[in-house]
Amino acid sequence: MAYRATELRTEMAAVSQLVPQFKEELLAKDNQAAQKTLDELQLHIDTARGAATDPLWKAAGALPFVGPNFSVTAELVLSADDVVDRAAQPMLGVVSSLDWQKMTPVNGKFDVAPLESSSPTIVAAANTVELTHARLSGIDDSGLFPEVSRPLAEATQSLDDLRQTLNTAADTSRILPAMMGAAGPRNYLVLIQNNAEIRATGGLPGALAVLHLEDGEIRLEAQSTGSAMGRFTPPVDVDPVQTQIYSKRLGTFISDVNLTPDFPTAAKAAKSMWEARQGSPVDGVIALDPVVLAHILKASGPLTIPIPDAVIASGLPTTLTEENVVKTLLSDVYKELDSNELQDAYFASASKEVFSALASGKVPGDHLLEALTTGAQENRLHVWSSHKAEQDIIGKTSIGGSISGPAAGGNSFGVFFNDGTGAKMDYYVRRSVQLMEECKTDGYSEVTVRVTTSNTAPMDAATSLPELVTGGGRYGVPAGTVQTNIVVYGPAQSHIETAHDNGTKVPFGSHIHAGRPVGMVTTSLAPGQESTVDFTFGKIVQHTEPKAVVTPTVQNVKDVILDKEEKACTAGTRTTD
Repeated sequence: MAYRATELRTEMAAVSQLVPQFKEELLAKDNQAAQKTLDELQLHIDTARGAATDPLWKAAGALPFVGPNFSVTAELVLSADDVVDRAAQPMLGVVSSLDWQKMTPVNGKFDVAPLESSSPTIVAAANTVELTHARLSGIDDSGLFPEVSRPLAEATQSLDDLRQTLNTAADTSRILPAMMGAAGPRNYLVLIQNNAEIRATGGLPGALAVLHLEDGEIRLEAQSTGSAMGRFTPPVDVDPVQTQIYSKRLGTFISDVNLTPDFPTAAKAAKSMWEARQGSPVDGVIALDPVVLAHILKASGPLTIPIPDAVIASGLPTTLTEENVVKTLLSDVYKELDSNELQDAYFASASKEVFSALASGKVPGDHLLEALTTGAQENRLHVWSSHKAEQDIIGKTSIGGSISGPAAGGNSFGVFFNDGTGAKMDYYVRRSVQLMEECKTDGYSEVTVRVTTSNTAPMDAATSLPELVTGGGRYGVPAGTVQTNIVVYGPAQSHIETAHDNGTKVPFGSHIHAGRPVGMVTTSLAPGQESTVDFTFGKIVQHTEPKAVVTPTVQNVKDVILDKEEKACTAGTRTTD
């Protein structure tokens, strides 16, 4: 028994050391090295399995008190064997066969056949990991020795991470070919969100486009603007609960559909508006911002855009790059062009050229995937499908942008911003969000959400910046001042206890949306001013690590979402400093 125990410990320790190496080689697309590492993994697992299935070891599993330690160890070994044989090995084959370089569009067409054919393998691998994780999660570890309970916990956590990744890959492989028009033509309304006038999901949807996809072929079908869509009277139908929170503007103007942070709600309203005005049905809605365009330009290289002579005379760049696209589209356009028509013409030309680059193959498939993945990770890319089976899958992921359901569950907080200035001043605003967790008392935890906002516009912004940027006070906000409606969501069932602005307790709007408490505070900052708003949430029943989802701004995400702070505990009580 001692020999078998030593053998198991040695072999499983070798497995633990090889797993990170295999993962790195897989991500680096070094398939030859990954296969070699996988073969080594299998050898170690085979040896460990021989020890774990030894008749004496199996008999020891029936012993009172200590028996579970033997049977759980055997279960860990057999689970590792399942994952390597039925998930890792097939997935390596998929990665080897999927050449993203070959998925670069040719003559405007993406070849989605490789992804479609690999879908059954990916789904089977995901199912294997899902079942193995469920099996290990169901083991009672209360009577196990630390030498057994610790590896069990580590294996369960590793499988949880892998399970989420594989489930996403499986879901994507199931729906992406159809969404790319493999089973029939699709049309998608694209909202290009302007972060200079902030909205909860990113920014005002000023530029609009429709992409037509058919059997992997992509083309720009139509373009328009938010202002051209006009006012909808009566408003289109929107969830009455959200209308009460965010006003009837949700269904009145397409530029306001995303005052709500719930992207499915915004997307449905935008679809209704587009179809009512344009008459052409759409199968879904995609939202992105100029920072995503910057990621795409990093992959494609500079793009020259055709623009009217009047725009050329303004001095705006005729070539967009990763470095200048955000500043150009969110700031310089409003400084240099004094009419909405010229601004719209520049935006339309830039959008058309980016979409043309995507279809032409100027962006390599693997680089495009990296650009879009980065945009999604930064919460800058959202997708909604009007096809229920697809939306059921999308809605479970962060790219779906839902404020309820699996993607927004657990100990989740949402911090969203809506412009109250009626102009393009948010380009000059700097924000940060930090969660501060208090000690747990009576089984509950308490979290303070700290939102710091500063107006970095020039001190003479009222006169040095054009009225198109400052708003000129036409909505009651002095020129140069930035007014922001800060909206904070807490976890389901929690309570908002207080709100403070720069240390002073202030009243706040209080609502409930999808079972989550919602607090709202409005700040007005003149150039050079800063505000720190603290929302304190109590009665939090979730015991998972708190996380924050935040409206994407012109800033780098790592500068906005700060590391969580844990308040020190003294003698078992919660501190209040």
